[in-house]
Amino acid sequence: MKLPKTPSFSLKYKRALVSGASSGIGLACAVALAEHGASVTIAARRKDQLNNLSNLLKRNRYSVETMSLDVSDTKKTIKKIQDLEPFDILVNSAGIAKHSLATESNEDDFDEVIGTNLKGAYFLTAAVAKKLAKFKKSGSLINISSQMGLVGGQERSVYSASKHAIEGFTKSMAIEFGPSNIRINTICPTFILTDLTKPTFDDPKKRAWIEEKIKLGRVGKVEDIMGAVIFLASEASALVTGSALVIDGGWTAE
Repeated sequence: MKLPKTPSFSLKYKRALVSGASSGIGLACAVALAEHGASVTIAARRKDQLNNLSNLLKRNRYSVETMSLDVSDTKKTIKKIQDLEPFDILVNSAGIAKHSLATESNEDDFDEVIGTNLKGAYFLTAAVAKKLAKFKKSGSLINISSQMGLVGGQERSVYSASKHAIEGFTKSMAIEFGPSNIRINTICPTFILTDLTKPTFDDPKKRAWIEEKIKLGRVGKVEDIMGAVIFLASEASALVTGSALVIDGGWTAE
């Protein structure tokens, strides 16, 4: 009898692009990919923070490049992807939040959130997938969604709309690019303590609401996402596409 062999989690010789890499979940994903052997291009709008992260990664002898990128500027984003060699891995972590009651949402905030979270993610994912297909290469593309892409939440109508839409286009693109062996999935975290979520955690009532909903009894850390991104990026998840990997401490189990 021949024993099965566990698929490799190694990302050696893979090229990875991480948008929104200057902080939070994006930064953690970039570190995880580099630790597992990928050559990582870190992309974001904040050049100073990108350079600081790049220096830290290089001190650890990781392969890293930087890219100034505003995913909401879709024409420039597509052009940059067209001009580069194809990326085997994409982690699309660029995102913003403008929380308010639905009756108090304004059009400018709506357009900014949808422009980054949905429009930016859509065209970046499509551009990376198209380039891989052109070169007849397989790949794994990962969109950082949210548990709010599966359920609703207080003061999160616009944010939740953008994340529900990410779930939709990820499934559709997974079907479209599946024959090219290009896998497209989402990661759906619960509330992760980052600079983006700090204002929510600073509100005692909102923090109590969060901690009550998370069945494991604690808020998320960026480290909770790192193993998931390696799984989806690697051959360990070779048959996973069009799926949402939910990391929510049991929030959506109800």
